[in-house]
Amino acid sequence: MSSPSPASVRVVCVVYHPGEELEEFATSLRRASTAPVELVIVDNGDDHTVAEAVAERVGAQLVVSPTNLGYGGGGNLGAAGAQTPWLVVANSDLVWQPGSLDALLTAGEEHPRAGSLGPALLNQDGTVYPSARELPSLRQGVGHALFTRIWPGNPWTRAYQARQESIGGARAAGWLSGACLLLRREAFAQVNGFDESYFMFFEDVDLGDRLGRAGWTNLYVPTAQVVHVGGTSWRAKPAPMIRAHHASARRYLTRRYARWYQWPVRAAVTVGLGLRERSELRAAHR
Repeated sequence: MSSPSPASVRVVCVVYHPGEELEEFATSLRRASTAPVELVIVDNGDDHTVAEAVAERVGAQLVVSPTNLGYGGGGNLGAAGAQTPWLVVANSDLVWQPGSLDALLTAGEEHPRAGSLGPALLNQDGTVYPSARELPSLRQGVGHALFTRIWPGNPWTRAYQARQESIGGARAAGWLSGACLLLRREAFAQVNGFDESYFMFFEDVDLGDRLGRAGWTNLYVPTAQVVHVGGTSWRAKPAPMIRAHHASARRYLTRRYARWYQWPVRAAVTVGLGLRERSELRAAHR
């Protein structure tokens, strides 16, 4: 009897006290690809009951992190030692559509310089979440940050999210959402994976930036679609999420404008993000 075919992709699902969505993630993953898939669940929490049960039921490998490493750190831990040519790093609150992973893998084989590939992320109502974006320039980032809530159709936000449509063929983007990301293992290793100094948020922006600088393409593949439930952490504990998001934004932008003569830019970014953070925290407490 012949031995089973080796997996071509390792799927790393990073969780922190997951609920029933993890079962749906693992179940729907079976329909996402006709090829063998190696599933690794990385548990950043301290109660592993759900993750252990799901891993046992679906035959996944469970990796318990020694401490909460954050999303990027958990992704790196799950990817360690992989022999597959492809890696996926994903949230647990995804439902894979049939054939969606196959569509990503096919696009990856067709585009040999694609270092990362992302599907169209659909909200539960069928609308498209803006998962493929340009790298934030200073002008575009400030305009988007200041006006997106009060003027959603402003030109800076439109430019920032210009590549998000779920129609058309594969196309390059500045960065792709880390909620579901197919990575060429060679490219991921070349840039040393996620920067773990980003505990939460902007680790995907930073990764896309570094992949692009290393000569790889970040490729949006709208023919591959997954449903992203999303937002559960934000709804449950908005204040810590708001603080974490702004801390990561400050880290990314101050590093991007790190030259000595750009100190006015860094000061303006710090002040602007601080004002926006306070505004969002006040709104969250209403």
